[in-house]
Amino acid sequence: MAKHTAEKQWQRLCAGLLGAALLVGAPSLAAQAVYRVVDEQGRVTFTDNPARGGEAVELAPLPGVSSSSPASEPSGKPAPGPPFMPYDRFTIAYPAHQARLNSAATAVEIDLSPALRDDHQLRLRLNGEINQSAMHSEAFWMANLPAGVHQLQAELLDAQGRVRHQTPMVRFHVAP
Repeated sequence: MAKHTAEKQWQRLCAGLLGAALLVGAPSLAAQAVYRVVDEQGRVTFTDNPARGGEAVELAPLPGVSSSSPASEPSGKPAPGPPFMPYDRFTIAYPAHQARLNSAATAVEIDLSPALRDDHQLRLRLNGEINQSAMHSEAFWMANLPAGVHQLQAELLDAQGRVRHQTPMVRFHVAP
């Protein structure tokens, strides 16, 4: 069951990262099919070539920006954003508190309800230090973790980059 969960998390993380890369780098490629291929050593790659024998990856539609709305005139002061609304749930779903990891790399999943607002971002702190830059994502990937006990916390940042919420601290152990 744990292997299935980890594989599902890996798929979600890869699909999210691939989607973000397509959004930033090549919006026109998003309409093409993408295939996930696992080689003999277990390495995962993504391709647009179905002949390599991969499984099709279903990507969420990319958000669009309408250019039909008239441009507003600058007033000299920035328009106020929507008021901050608290979240009902903000926790680290994976890794679990007191988990023992047999790998120096792991996915990190944030359980957040309601869904992350467009103007909010999350970032990770590992052992008190910022480990992941703020991103509009509920899934992260940490690699090259040294063996030993670590403390992980996620922070929710508002549109101005201010920390508005922090998850409870999660302690986990990376096996040597």
